[in-house]
Amino acid sequence: MGYRPEVPVYKQGNLGGCFLFIDLMDLKKRQIAILIIAIFIPVSGNASLTCKGRFVNPITDVCWSCLLPISIGTPPTGIEIGKGSTPKKRDTKNPKSPICICSKGTPPIPIPGISIGFWEPVRLVDITRTPYCMVNLGGVMLGSDMRKVSSYNRSYGNRTAHNSFYHVHYYIYPLIYWLELITDFGCLEESTFDVAYMSEYDVTWNDEKLQSLLNPESILFGNMLAQAACGLDCGAATFNLPDDSMFWCSGCWGNMYPFSGANADHIGGAGNSSLLTARILAKMHRIGLAQETSTSDGSINGAICRKFRAPKIKKSQYKLQMVNPVTTSSGIGCWPIGLSDMLYSSGCEYPYDGQDWGYLIWRKKNCCWF
Repeated sequence: MGYRPEVPVYKQGNLGGCFLFIDLMDLKKRQIAILIIAIFIPVSGNASLTCKGRFVNPITDVCWSCLLPISIGTPPTGIEIGKGSTPKKRDTKNPKSPICICSKGTPPIPIPGISIGFWEPVRLVDITRTPYCMVNLGGVMLGSDMRKVSSYNRSYGNRTAHNSFYHVHYYIYPLIYWLELITDFGCLEESTFDVAYMSEYDVTWNDEKLQSLLNPESILFGNMLAQAACGLDCGAATFNLPDDSMFWCSGCWGNMYPFSGANADHIGGAGNSSLLTARILAKMHRIGLAQETSTSDGSINGAICRKFRAPKIKKSQYKLQMVNPVTTSSGIGCWPIGLSDMLYSSGCEYPYDGQDWGYLIWRKKNCCWF
């Protein structure tokens, strides 16, 4: 005869109740052991990902001093209103004359106007680990494809690596026009709120080789000499404004290329998310969906009379302000592309709720106001 394991049979009575009580006690011990293992043994990062975020509050989350300075020409012939946000006034060059002349109508008739320069909140960016997680829309999920979950890895020992990958969402966000804070001012961007880009639908965002095919100029900057030159851009962005001629650099944050969510030099979440925000701005310029809006050309029918598509990013015309997971409206306010994250990263990254980011993009606008 073969071996037959004996299976206990619980019957009614004191003995059966005793066996049942012992079995429940064993079950509770197993549950406690599983709970201890879950707490003290690290699990994979993907299993713990959740969608966190909140809506941007225009009153408390937006640094309205980032609108400043507002210029009408350039002193001494013009005037300048306000000093801008901390840590110091950072403004692009404006036309010297407070008077501008642009041709309008058919046939074109020269019409004089006032040369205005100001900073406008126009875009919003999500940086998230979780696919389809809309950080700046209250943490709502628009999809459930977990095959594209992002990560941040560290390895130690003989090899040290800090690799990360995040998804990015890019919103059209003309806040002043949208909220109708200023009316009858033709210099504002007149558009509506829209989700213009999601990296989950971009096959190049997770493929650096394919991205290099679309941006072959990136091959020219993948060397030590080009990267060492970015130290100059880091200093320029920290003490004033970034160097627009060094378009392959993102100041102290790293390399602007490739236009993807991967970063092999992840040091901190605030700095890395700032870098990816700069990359998506550069990508929008590269594919012809962004404009150059700042200029010092105040000549008749000059650049101040129009805005045009620019395939190369003009870094100096942008400022970033963090709105998620915390807002910097009451602190540093906003900062130029490439500013050292040591000046704003403190308290901006923390476990569970503070590992996805949102940035409000301020863009400099020079226009001829009639």
